Amino acid sequence: MTVAIGLASETDDAGVRRLLRSQAMPGRVRLSFCREPDFSLGCAVTGEEYQIVVARSVPDGDVVGVACRSIRQVFLNGCEQRIGYLGQLRVDERYRGRWLVSRGFAMLEAMHRKDPLPAYLASIVEGNDEATGVLVRRRRRGFPEFREVARYVTLALRLRRPMQRWGRPSSRWGRPSSRWGRPSSRWGRPSGRPSSSLEEIAEFLRREGPRRQLSSIWTVDGLRGLADYGLTLDDICVARREGAIAGVIALWDQSAYKQSVIRGYSGWLRAAAPLLPRPGTELRSAYASLVCIAGDDPAVFESLLREVCAIAAARGFDYLLVGLDTRDPLLDVARAHPHVAYPSRLYLASWPDGGPCYEPLDARPAYLDIATL
Repeated sequence: MTVAIGLASETDDAGVRRLLRSQAMPGRVRLSFCREPDFSLGCAVTGEEYQIVVARSVPDGDVVGVACRSIRQVFLNGCEQRIGYLGQLRVDERYRGRWLVSRGFAMLEAMHRKDPLPAYLASIVEGNDEATGVLVRRRRRGFPEFREVARYVTLALRLRRPMQRWGRPSSRWGRPSSRWGRPSSRWGRPSGRPSSSLEEIAEFLRREGPRRQLSSIWTVDGLRGLADYGLTLDDICVARREGAIAGVIALWDQSAYKQSVIRGYSGWLRAAAPLLPRPGTELRSAYASLVCIAGDDPAVFESLLREVCAIAAARGFDYLLVGLDTRDPLLDVARAHPHVAYPSRLYLASWPDGGPCYEPLDARPAYLDIATL
Protein backbone atom coordinates (compact mmCIF):
# COMPACT_ATOMS: atom_id res chain seq x y z
CA MET A 1 0.00 0.00 0.00
CA THR A 2 1.84 3.08 -1.25
CA VAL A 3 1.04 6.44 0.33
CA ALA A 4 1.85 9.99 -0.78
CA ILE A 5 2.04 12.83 1.80
CA GLY A 6 1.29 16.44 0.86
CA LEU A 7 -0.74 19.56 1.55
CA ALA A 8 -4.47 19.19 1.05
CA SER A 9 -6.31 20.66 -1.92
CA GLU A 10 -10.02 21.33 -2.37
CA THR A 11 -10.40 17.96 -4.04
CA ASP A 12 -9.33 16.22 -0.81
CA ASP A 13 -12.11 17.71 1.30
CA ALA A 14 -14.69 14.98 0.74
CA GLY A 15 -12.12 12.29 1.54
CA VAL A 16 -11.03 14.04 4.73
CA ARG A 17 -14.61 14.37 5.92
CA ARG A 18 -15.26 10.71 5.11
CA LEU A 19 -12.20 9.73 7.18
CA LEU A 20 -13.41 11.74 10.18
CA ARG A 21 -16.88 10.19 9.99
CA SER A 22 -15.34 6.73 10.16
CA GLN A 23 -13.14 7.47 13.20
CA ALA A 24 -14.55 7.28 16.74
CA MET A 25 -12.71 8.66 19.76
CA PRO A 26 -12.44 6.20 22.69
CA GLY A 27 -14.30 6.71 25.94
CA ARG A 28 -17.48 5.71 27.70
CA VAL A 29 -19.30 7.54 24.92
CA ARG A 30 -17.55 6.91 21.59
CA LEU A 31 -17.87 9.97 19.39
CA SER A 32 -16.98 10.87 15.84
CA PHE A 33 -16.05 14.52 15.43
CA CYS A 34 -17.37 15.32 11.99
CA ARG A 35 -16.70 18.44 9.93
CA GLU A 36 -19.58 18.92 7.51
CA PRO A 37 -19.86 20.51 5.01
CA ASP A 38 -16.25 21.82 4.84
CA PHE A 39 -13.32 20.49 6.91
CA SER A 40 -11.33 23.70 6.56
CA LEU A 41 -13.96 25.77 8.39
CA GLY A 42 -13.22 23.88 11.61
CA CYS A 43 -9.47 24.38 11.07
CA ALA A 44 -9.93 28.14 10.71
CA VAL A 45 -11.00 28.51 14.37
CA THR A 46 -7.89 26.70 15.68
CA GLY A 47 -5.58 29.61 14.89
CA GLU A 48 -3.94 31.57 12.12
CA GLU A 49 -2.18 30.31 9.00
CA TYR A 50 -3.62 26.82 9.23
CA GLN A 51 -2.22 24.14 6.94
CA ILE A 52 -3.80 20.75 6.31
CA VAL A 53 -1.57 17.74 5.65
CA VAL A 54 -3.11 14.65 4.04
CA ALA A 55 -1.94 11.14 3.20
CA ARG A 56 -3.32 9.73 -0.06
CA SER A 57 -3.21 6.11 -1.12
CA VAL A 58 -1.61 5.44 -4.49
CA PRO A 59 -2.89 5.13 -7.15
CA ASP A 60 -6.57 5.64 -6.18
CA GLY A 61 -5.98 8.89 -4.23
CA ASP A 62 -8.16 8.01 -1.23
CA VAL A 63 -7.44 10.14 1.86
CA VAL A 64 -6.10 7.77 4.54
CA GLY A 65 -4.61 10.27 6.97
CA VAL A 66 -4.92 13.92 7.97
CA ALA A 67 -3.43 16.46 10.38
CA CYS A 68 -3.77 20.22 10.81
CA ARG A 69 -1.06 22.71 11.82
CA SER A 70 -2.02 26.24 12.86
CA ILE A 71 -0.53 29.11 14.85
CA ARG A 72 -1.96 30.96 17.81
CA GLN A 73 -0.96 33.74 20.20
CA VAL A 74 -1.18 32.66 23.85
CA PHE A 75 0.07 33.51 27.32
CA LEU A 76 2.85 31.30 28.70
CA ASN A 77 4.05 32.14 32.22
CA GLY A 78 2.27 35.46 31.85
CA CYS A 79 4.12 36.44 28.66
CA GLU A 80 2.82 36.62 25.11
CA GLN A 81 4.08 33.76 22.97
CA ARG A 82 3.51 32.55 19.43
CA ILE A 83 3.07 28.77 19.38
CA GLY A 84 1.67 26.12 17.07
CA TYR A 85 -1.25 23.75 17.38
CA LEU A 86 -1.33 20.20 16.04
CA GLY A 87 -4.80 18.76 15.77
CA GLN A 88 -7.23 16.56 13.84
CA LEU A 89 -4.70 13.73 13.62
CA ARG A 90 -6.53 10.79 12.02
CA VAL A 91 -5.22 7.63 10.35
CA ASP A 92 -7.27 5.05 8.46
CA GLU A 93 -7.24 1.79 10.45
CA ARG A 94 -5.96 -0.11 7.41
CA TYR A 95 -2.80 2.02 7.36
CA ARG A 96 -1.85 2.05 11.03
CA GLY A 97 1.55 0.61 11.81
CA ARG A 98 2.82 1.35 8.29
CA TRP A 99 5.03 4.35 9.18
CA LEU A 100 2.37 6.71 7.88
CA VAL A 101 2.47 8.78 11.10
CA SER A 102 6.26 9.00 10.88
CA ARG A 103 6.07 10.30 7.33
CA GLY A 104 3.39 12.78 8.33
CA PHE A 105 5.54 14.12 11.15
CA ALA A 106 8.49 14.35 8.77
CA MET A 107 6.46 16.77 6.67
CA LEU A 108 5.29 18.68 9.75
CA GLU A 109 8.92 19.01 10.82
CA ALA A 110 9.84 20.38 7.40
CA MET A 111 7.08 22.97 7.79
CA HIS A 112 8.46 23.75 11.26
CA ARG A 113 11.94 24.35 9.83
CA LYS A 114 10.53 27.00 7.51
CA ASP A 115 8.67 28.72 10.36
CA PRO A 116 10.21 27.62 13.70
CA LEU A 117 8.01 27.82 16.77
CA PRO A 118 8.99 27.16 20.40
CA ALA A 119 6.25 24.58 20.95
CA TYR A 120 3.11 22.99 19.54
CA LEU A 121 -0.01 22.49 21.60
CA ALA A 122 -1.66 19.07 21.36
CA SER A 123 -4.49 17.29 23.17
CA ILE A 124 -5.00 13.54 23.63
CA VAL A 125 -8.23 12.09 25.01
CA GLU A 126 -7.84 9.80 28.04
CA GLY A 127 -8.14 6.20 26.94
CA ASN A 128 -6.58 6.78 23.54
CA ASP A 129 -3.72 4.44 24.39
CA GLU A 130 -2.67 4.07 20.77
CA ALA A 131 -2.03 7.81 20.32
CA THR A 132 -0.34 8.11 23.72
CA GLY A 133 1.89 5.14 22.96
CA VAL A 134 2.97 6.34 19.53
CA LEU A 135 3.41 10.01 20.40
CA VAL A 136 4.46 10.03 24.06
CA ARG A 137 5.59 6.72 25.57
CA ARG A 138 7.36 5.25 22.52
CA ARG A 139 8.30 8.36 20.61
CA ARG A 140 10.00 7.56 17.34
CA ARG A 141 13.05 9.26 15.96
CA GLY A 142 12.09 12.47 14.21
CA PHE A 143 8.97 12.98 16.31
CA PRO A 144 8.69 16.07 18.51
CA GLU A 145 8.99 15.48 22.24
CA PHE A 146 5.60 15.67 23.97
CA ARG A 147 5.60 17.11 27.51
CA GLU A 148 2.41 16.95 29.54
CA VAL A 149 1.45 20.38 30.87
CA ALA A 150 -2.10 19.89 32.16
CA ARG A 151 -4.86 17.40 32.77
CA TYR A 152 -8.00 18.74 31.28
CA VAL A 153 -11.65 17.81 31.49
CA THR A 154 -14.54 18.65 29.20
CA LEU A 155 -17.90 18.61 30.95
CA ALA A 156 -20.99 18.08 28.84
CA LEU A 157 -23.56 19.87 31.01
CA ARG A 158 -27.02 18.41 30.53
CA LEU A 159 -29.52 21.17 29.73
CA ARG A 160 -33.17 21.25 30.65
CA ARG A 161 -35.48 22.84 28.13
CA PRO A 162 -37.70 25.74 29.25
CA MET A 163 -41.01 24.64 30.75
CA GLN A 164 -42.92 27.29 28.85
CA ARG A 165 -43.01 27.75 25.12
CA TRP A 166 -42.98 31.50 25.51
CA GLY A 167 -41.51 33.75 28.14
CA ARG A 168 -38.42 33.42 30.24
CA PRO A 169 -36.24 30.29 30.51
CA SER A 170 -37.12 27.66 33.09
CA SER A 171 -36.69 28.75 36.71
CA ARG A 172 -34.49 25.69 37.26
CA TRP A 173 -31.53 27.87 36.38
CA GLY A 174 -32.70 30.64 38.65
CA ARG A 175 -31.77 34.27 38.29
CA PRO A 176 -28.20 35.52 38.47
CA SER A 177 -27.12 36.75 41.87
CA SER A 178 -28.54 40.19 42.56
CA ARG A 179 -25.20 41.16 44.05
CA TRP A 180 -23.78 41.28 40.55
CA GLY A 181 -26.87 42.29 38.68
CA ARG A 182 -28.14 40.40 35.70
CA PRO A 183 -25.26 39.58 33.34
CA SER A 184 -25.87 41.05 29.92
CA SER A 185 -26.55 38.34 27.35
CA ARG A 186 -27.36 40.77 24.55
CA TRP A 187 -24.73 43.19 23.39
CA GLY A 188 -26.81 43.99 20.38
CA ARG A 189 -25.68 44.78 16.87
CA PRO A 190 -22.75 47.13 16.37
CA SER A 191 -25.23 49.99 16.02
CA GLY A 192 -27.06 48.99 19.21
CA ARG A 193 -24.24 49.80 21.63
CA PRO A 194 -21.08 51.87 21.44
CA SER A 195 -18.22 50.12 19.66
CA SER A 196 -16.23 50.39 22.88
CA SER A 197 -18.24 47.43 24.24
CA LEU A 198 -16.18 45.01 22.20
CA GLU A 199 -13.02 46.91 23.08
CA GLU A 200 -13.88 46.58 26.77
CA ILE A 201 -14.29 42.82 26.45
CA ALA A 202 -11.00 42.45 24.60
CA GLU A 203 -9.21 44.58 27.20
CA PHE A 204 -10.67 42.47 30.04
CA LEU A 205 -9.63 39.20 28.40
CA ARG A 206 -6.14 40.55 27.79
CA ARG A 207 -5.82 41.81 31.38
CA GLU A 208 -7.03 38.59 32.99
CA GLY A 209 -5.56 36.16 30.45
CA PRO A 210 -2.03 35.93 31.95
CA ARG A 211 -3.48 34.18 35.02
CA ARG A 212 -3.96 31.06 32.87
CA GLN A 213 -1.40 29.15 30.87
CA LEU A 214 -2.22 28.79 27.16
CA SER A 215 -5.08 31.28 27.23
CA SER A 216 -5.57 32.93 23.86
CA ILE A 217 -4.68 36.57 23.32
CA TRP A 218 -7.77 38.24 21.92
CA THR A 219 -7.94 41.52 20.04
CA VAL A 220 -10.98 43.51 18.96
CA ASP A 221 -10.49 42.42 15.36
CA GLY A 222 -10.02 38.81 16.44
CA LEU A 223 -13.26 38.81 18.41
CA ARG A 224 -15.13 40.57 15.63
CA GLY A 225 -13.88 38.01 13.12
CA LEU A 226 -15.54 35.18 15.09
CA ALA A 227 -18.87 36.31 13.68
CA ASP A 228 -17.92 34.46 10.48
CA TYR A 229 -17.74 31.24 12.51
CA GLY A 230 -20.89 31.46 14.62
CA LEU A 231 -19.96 33.70 17.58
CA THR A 232 -21.47 37.18 17.52
CA LEU A 233 -21.82 39.98 20.06
CA ASP A 234 -25.29 38.64 20.84
CA ASP A 235 -23.70 35.46 22.23
CA ILE A 236 -21.46 37.10 24.86
CA CYS A 237 -22.64 37.19 28.48
CA VAL A 238 -20.96 39.67 30.83
CA ALA A 239 -21.13 40.13 34.60
CA ARG A 240 -20.21 43.46 36.16
CA ARG A 241 -19.18 44.73 39.57
CA GLU A 242 -19.52 48.45 40.19
CA GLY A 243 -19.71 49.01 36.46
CA ALA A 244 -16.53 47.12 35.58
CA ILE A 245 -16.48 43.71 33.90
CA ALA A 246 -16.15 40.91 36.47
CA GLY A 247 -16.55 37.93 34.16
CA VAL A 248 -17.25 36.79 30.62
CA ILE A 249 -18.63 33.60 29.06
CA ALA A 250 -19.78 33.29 25.45
CA LEU A 251 -22.12 30.75 23.91
CA TRP A 252 -20.54 29.49 20.68
CA ASP A 253 -22.64 27.44 18.29
CA GLN A 254 -20.35 25.68 15.79
CA SER A 255 -22.88 23.14 14.57
CA ALA A 256 -22.83 24.68 11.08
CA TYR A 257 -19.38 23.15 10.52
CA LYS A 258 -18.54 20.86 13.49
CA GLN A 259 -20.68 17.96 14.68
CA SER A 260 -20.33 15.28 17.36
CA VAL A 261 -22.00 11.99 16.44
CA ILE A 262 -22.51 9.07 18.86
CA ARG A 263 -20.97 5.83 17.60
CA GLY A 264 -21.46 3.65 20.67
CA TYR A 265 -21.00 3.14 24.41
CA SER A 266 -18.54 1.25 26.58
CA GLY A 267 -18.10 0.40 30.25
CA TRP A 268 -21.09 0.80 32.52
CA LEU A 269 -22.86 2.99 29.95
CA ARG A 270 -23.31 -0.04 27.69
CA ALA A 271 -25.96 -1.41 30.05
CA ALA A 272 -27.81 1.90 29.89
CA ALA A 273 -27.56 2.16 26.10
CA PRO A 274 -31.30 1.50 25.51
CA LEU A 275 -32.07 4.66 27.52
CA LEU A 276 -29.45 6.81 25.77
CA PRO A 277 -29.37 8.41 22.31
CA ARG A 278 -28.94 5.77 19.63
CA PRO A 279 -25.64 5.40 17.74
CA GLY A 280 -25.69 7.69 14.73
CA THR A 281 -27.39 10.47 16.69
CA GLU A 282 -25.84 13.92 16.44
CA LEU A 283 -25.49 15.61 19.81
CA ARG A 284 -27.04 19.06 19.92
CA SER A 285 -24.29 20.85 21.81
CA ALA A 286 -22.71 24.29 22.02
CA TYR A 287 -19.52 25.54 23.66
CA ALA A 288 -19.00 27.74 26.71
CA SER A 289 -16.24 29.88 25.23
CA LEU A 290 -14.06 32.83 26.29
CA VAL A 291 -14.44 31.73 29.92
CA CYS A 292 -12.72 34.40 32.03
CA ILE A 293 -13.62 35.30 35.63
CA ALA A 294 -11.83 38.07 37.54
CA GLY A 295 -10.32 36.73 40.74
CA ASP A 296 -11.83 33.28 40.03
CA ASP A 297 -14.95 34.40 41.90
CA PRO A 298 -17.24 31.31 42.07
CA ALA A 299 -20.41 33.40 42.42
CA VAL A 300 -19.71 35.28 39.19
CA PHE A 301 -18.85 32.06 37.36
CA GLU A 302 -21.99 30.31 38.59
CA SER A 303 -24.15 33.29 37.64
CA LEU A 304 -22.75 33.44 34.11
CA LEU A 305 -22.79 29.66 33.67
CA ARG A 306 -26.48 29.52 34.61
CA GLU A 307 -27.22 32.35 32.20
CA VAL A 308 -25.42 30.64 29.32
CA CYS A 309 -27.08 27.30 30.14
CA ALA A 310 -30.51 28.95 30.06
CA ILE A 311 -29.81 30.60 26.71
CA ALA A 312 -28.44 27.37 25.24
CA ALA A 313 -31.49 25.41 26.42
CA ALA A 314 -33.84 28.04 24.99
CA ARG A 315 -32.06 27.69 21.62
CA GLY A 316 -32.70 23.95 21.60
CA PHE A 317 -29.31 22.56 22.63
CA ASP A 318 -29.09 19.43 24.78
CA TYR A 319 -25.58 20.00 26.15
CA LEU A 320 -23.24 22.86 26.96
CA LEU A 321 -19.56 21.89 26.68
CA VAL A 322 -17.21 23.45 29.24
CA GLY A 323 -13.46 22.72 29.31
CA LEU A 324 -11.32 23.39 32.40
CA ASP A 325 -8.00 22.35 33.89
CA THR A 326 -8.39 19.84 36.74
CA ARG A 327 -6.46 22.39 38.90
CA ASP A 328 -8.84 25.21 38.05
CA PRO A 329 -10.64 26.55 41.15
CA LEU A 330 -13.76 27.04 39.02
CA LEU A 331 -14.06 23.37 38.10
CA ASP A 332 -16.07 22.37 41.18
CA VAL A 333 -18.69 24.98 40.29
CA ALA A 334 -19.17 23.46 36.84
CA ARG A 335 -19.12 19.91 38.23
CA ALA A 336 -22.11 20.73 40.44
CA HIS A 337 -24.26 20.72 37.29
CA PRO A 338 -25.46 17.36 35.89
CA HIS A 339 -22.82 16.34 33.38
CA VAL A 340 -20.79 13.72 31.56
CA ALA A 341 -17.01 14.16 31.86
CA TYR A 342 -14.46 13.64 29.07
CA PRO A 343 -10.90 13.78 30.48
CA SER A 344 -7.87 14.50 28.33
CA ARG A 345 -4.25 15.64 28.64
CA LEU A 346 -2.63 18.71 27.17
CA TYR A 347 0.89 18.59 25.82
CA LEU A 348 3.44 21.02 24.49
CA ALA A 349 5.52 19.32 21.82
CA SER A 350 8.81 20.58 20.44
CA TRP A 351 11.49 19.41 18.07
CA PRO A 352 14.94 19.32 19.72
CA ASP A 353 16.56 21.34 16.95
CA GLY A 354 18.23 24.11 18.90
CA GLY A 355 15.61 26.60 17.75
CA PRO A 356 13.38 28.77 19.93
CA CYS A 357 12.15 27.10 23.10
CA TYR A 358 9.75 27.91 25.89
CA GLU A 359 10.46 28.14 29.59
CA PRO A 360 9.04 25.34 31.78
CA LEU A 361 5.54 26.30 32.80
CA ASP A 362 4.82 27.41 36.35
CA ALA A 363 1.90 26.21 38.47
CA ARG A 364 -0.77 28.45 36.92
CA PRO A 365 -3.73 26.35 35.68
CA ALA A 366 -4.28 26.21 31.93
CA TYR A 367 -7.27 27.50 30.04
CA LEU A 368 -7.66 26.13 26.55
CA ASP A 369 -10.85 27.19 24.83
CA ILE A 370 -12.15 23.81 23.63
CA ALA A 371 -14.09 25.54 20.87
CA THR A 372 -10.73 26.28 19.23
CA LEU A 373 -9.63 22.63 19.03
